[in-house]
Amino acid sequence: MNGYRPTPRHTRLVARSRVDRVVPFAVSVASLVVLPLATAWAAEIPFERAPINYLTATPDDPVARLQAKLKAGTEVLRHDGRTGYLRSVLSALEIPISSQVLVFSKTSFQRTRIAPETPRAIYFNDDVYVGFVQGSEVLEFSAADPALGGTFYLLEQDRHSKPSFQRQTHDCLQCHASARTQDVPGHLVRSVYPDASGQPAFNAGTFSTSHESPLRERWGGWYVTGTHGTQVHMGNALVTDREHPEKLDLRAGANLLDLSKRFDTSAYLAPGSDIVALMVLEHQVKLHNLITLANYQARLAVESAREINRALGEPEDFMSESTARRINGPVEELVRYMLFLDEAPLSGPVRGTSTFAADFAARGPRDGRGRSLRDFDLNTRMFRYPCSYLIYSRAFDALPAAARDRAYLRLWEVLSGKDRGAAFERRTPEERAAILEILRATKPGLPDYWKAGN
Repeated sequence: MNGYRPTPRHTRLVARSRVDRVVPFAVSVASLVVLPLATAWAAEIPFERAPINYLTATPDDPVARLQAKLKAGTEVLRHDGRTGYLRSVLSALEIPISSQVLVFSKTSFQRTRIAPETPRAIYFNDDVYVGFVQGSEVLEFSAADPALGGTFYLLEQDRHSKPSFQRQTHDCLQCHASARTQDVPGHLVRSVYPDASGQPAFNAGTFSTSHESPLRERWGGWYVTGTHGTQVHMGNALVTDREHPEKLDLRAGANLLDLSKRFDTSAYLAPGSDIVALMVLEHQVKLHNLITLANYQARLAVESAREINRALGEPEDFMSESTARRINGPVEELVRYMLFLDEAPLSGPVRGTSTFAADFAARGPRDGRGRSLRDFDLNTRMFRYPCSYLIYSRAFDALPAAARDRAYLRLWEVLSGKDRGAAFERRTPEERAAILEILRATKPGLPDYWKAGN
């Protein structure tokens, strides 16, 4: 966010030219991979134009709603001398302090203020990410808007009688609308090889991370507190050999419980950077983007079909095979990700250092047997019942009818056992049955066929 304001299309073309040097899987919200999709429905997404109108549409995300309350005088933000509006904003947005994770790589627009001694803190819930940098004039916000996808804001940290969130577009889209974010305005979590100043060694490449990434490729440039046994990750480690930056000592940063010897933790709301919070963050960042992709593609497909149907004299709601493919392709990818089909397995127990796991699980909802999609496993995988809790989100519910109906159908076909194809064999009959039962009891708006017996 540094003055130059390219067009969104130029932004995406520039972003696409920044190709990682590293290997199989490169993915990265260090600044708060999926390879380019070679399918019939994948194409440049003109989100700045109708029917998306990303730049001009009025957002309806949690930050925009909070701004409306501030303007109406029904909500007040309180300022303190240590972290400005941070604590008050987290409370207003219902973001737990236990969600704090810390990134020290210089990978955001405030890179000059970020270093291993002064990491950037990120706090989040299901819909909003908040970035705090020591000494900064602003707080950063990235939200999941039901219709627009990722939306971005700044809030000045100086004390004001009427603090106001300012929406950001072009500058943020330089990083947050690219192949790394499924070519939609979205979020990303990045793993890099950082030197002692926090500067990434880009000649070694980077990784964009999600629940599909093996632990050994995660959290380069991040602090990580918690235990994970003999498994290793890139967190807490610094490059010592600039000629061979990829030769990080991964054991040196393993199973770290205390950061107080690394920097002054009293400058932050919490002392750690919880490993479980990091895992949840990575999961939902990519899922938010996949929901946005399915939303955009469905809206664009329906709009295009209407014009074609009008020209050909077909009924307005007629859906051709090509239109169906444009909608179903992104939905299929979304469903696969929601069911954790390509989740990287854990080889041993993972435990955090904060109350995040308990705070997260406590939000429910739960079925009559006390089960929730928020229940953790953390021994061989992340969740006990592997279907994403973001199925309860406003963004999922706001999918266009054609995409939402298709998602429900595919989920039901898999969970009910109607689809026993190899692509979904990782979900056992017991897991499918449990997830189906939980959703029947806790998810409003399910189609009627979900409620019938198998």
